[in-house]
Amino acid sequence: MKNSIDINKQQLKNIKKPQKSYHIVTFGCQMNENDSEKLAGMLEQMGYTKNDEMNSSDIIIINTCSVRQTADQRAFGNIGAIKTLKRKNPDLILAVCGCMMQQEENVNYLLDKHPEVDIIFGTHNLNKFPQILTNFQTTHERIVDITDKESDFDETVPVSHKFPFKSYVTIMQGCNNFCTYCIVPYVRGRERSRNPEDIIKEVTELAQSGTKEVTLLGQNVNSYGNDLAEDINFPNLLKELNKIEDLERIRFMSSNPKDFTDNLIAAIRDLDKVMPAIHLALQSGSSRILSKMNRHYTKEEAIELVKKIKKEIPGIAITTDIIVGFPGETEEDFQDTLDLVEQAQFDNAFSFIYSKRPGTIAADMEDQIDEEVKHERITRLLDKLKELAQNQNDHYQDKIEKVLVEEVSQKDKSKLSGRTETNKLVHFEGSQDLIGEIVSVKINKPGPYSMIGTLVEE
Repeated sequence: MKNSIDINKQQLKNIKKPQKSYHIVTFGCQMNENDSEKLAGMLEQMGYTKNDEMNSSDIIIINTCSVRQTADQRAFGNIGAIKTLKRKNPDLILAVCGCMMQQEENVNYLLDKHPEVDIIFGTHNLNKFPQILTNFQTTHERIVDITDKESDFDETVPVSHKFPFKSYVTIMQGCNNFCTYCIVPYVRGRERSRNPEDIIKEVTELAQSGTKEVTLLGQNVNSYGNDLAEDINFPNLLKELNKIEDLERIRFMSSNPKDFTDNLIAAIRDLDKVMPAIHLALQSGSSRILSKMNRHYTKEEAIELVKKIKKEIPGIAITTDIIVGFPGETEEDFQDTLDLVEQAQFDNAFSFIYSKRPGTIAADMEDQIDEEVKHERITRLLDKLKELAQNQNDHYQDKIEKVLVEEVSQKDKSKLSGRTETNKLVHFEGSQDLIGEIVSVKINKPGPYSMIGTLVEE
């Protein structure tokens, strides 16, 4: 009997404890998405597994964005909702990170109003997260780890990409432009470019492991290399990445019009792996408002740039950002914006109502616009953009497009969805075995935001 008990004890020792899981909620831009992929990579290296269900996770990370007020509100709303989970499971670890945490008032708010938050850390020390987490698990005392010191790139940080066939690759951090509405230079720091050798190495390894498409990320990728001693710029980096075997598609975002050079246009035109789709963040069509935004170009210069790009690269898709209701914006200024989008014939646009960002110059400007006026203007803008998007997509009727299949369609679970070379979203029927492959799809029904197609057998 004793031997039997001893054997059972040994068997119990050999039984592995249930693996702990993590859940990450991400707000904001692709840079934040990439940061979350790095956090996921670090957690998986520590033995955690991804959990799509927040309620049953052992650690929840809220990765915040501070570009727009709505993102702040959603982030704080999610944090508050987790209070109930913490009551049910006191061992649950809640961490909050990202751009919002680089602002002292947000950290103080969490410390005062949300005792359920265990760990708070910022954008500059993301690579320290395993150490921060281990310290909390050892001491069980709330940790706040925020630094204003801009971090160097840590090439050893593991990354767990959302898709095995497409990946974000950060090529630079920070921004030097100091647009008057933007908090990014204060929370992400000044521009820091990665060494080109490290970028090429990462993309090469991704391609060898099955990645077909990479999206190069930076607050302003056009400025890549300006801070490096060696003679390298963004068009030259694209040329080097275009040589990588097995890689099929290269995308990038975001681009500031003031730095969009003829060399960059030529690189997009001439390099076969660089996709004919760009995001050109114009923000306004009023030269007066652009000056107040500190954007360093006029409406006329923006229109000429769009025309030049379309002339050099026929069929290219151009999307943009538009801010409505910037302080001092008159109806005439807004009409300039409507005229800009009409002349540029954008494929789509991310449009936002201006909201104050504490710490920015624009937040203290006089002539803040009434909320009702902002909403009325953005409704008119969205109607115009929808019309233009439909006009642009009508050109795809009956055309056969190369589509990278990404997933089961969120719109219709009986279909797959993927992206054309011009980054158009297409839904079509097909086997899930095609996910991750590039296939030919005939466009049957173009809509303003997505298109319906039919798989073409090859």
